Amino acid sequence: VTGVQTCALPILDVIKYKKAIDFSYNFYQSKYRKGVKIPYFTYLTSVSSLIIENNGNTDEAIAGLFHDLLEFDTNKKTTNIIKNRFGIKVLNIVKQCSNVVNSKKENLDWISSKKKFLETMSKKSQSSLLVSICDKSHSLNCVINDFNKIGKKLWKNFDHSKDHKLWYYKNLCKNFKKNLKNHKNMKDKFQRNVNELEYLTKK
Repeated sequence: VTGVQTCALPILDVIKYKKAIDFSYNFYQSKYRKGVKIPYFTYLTSVSSLIIENNGNTDEAIAGLFHDLLEFDTNKKTTNIIKNRFGIKVLNIVKQCSNVVNSKKENLDWISSKKKFLETMSKKSQSSLLVSICDKSHSLNCVINDFNKIGKKLWKNFDHSKDHKLWYYKNLCKNFKKNLKNHKNMKDKFQRNVNELEYLTKK
């Protein structure tokens, strides 16, 4: 059609994706996000949409719908369900997006767990890094929006300090710039949001 621009995005397997949406909803339907409480499932669909908008493929978009599932359920039966329904690629992305299994085994606190994640970013696949930056970008954006709604009392909703949160996002930003190929716009926006977060932590 004259005057309409199109861009070549990966073809999404909508049937497989719909099954993943149902799986994610059934798992997360009773969970809520920290900060200004909204259903956690809606957060995950936003992350997945961001993946699709940034040229993510079907496996990456699906992984975004339950990328942190292992933080809630480390049961081998659950990981087998993911593998059988959605494939080993999706399962591997989910595993790489969280090192919570090892963290719990080693009884790591929040800071130590995040340090462990940061240390392993250079070893993660490009698919996992894409899902991760979309997750962290949306999460950071939610923190900024929540602060603008409720102010300083936001920090009381977290089990770590605002300075630790800033430290984590700064180091995530540095590692995304170093290890994630392409996606310059996303990395630049992430840096801008980190700068805004730093400003808010000083208010």
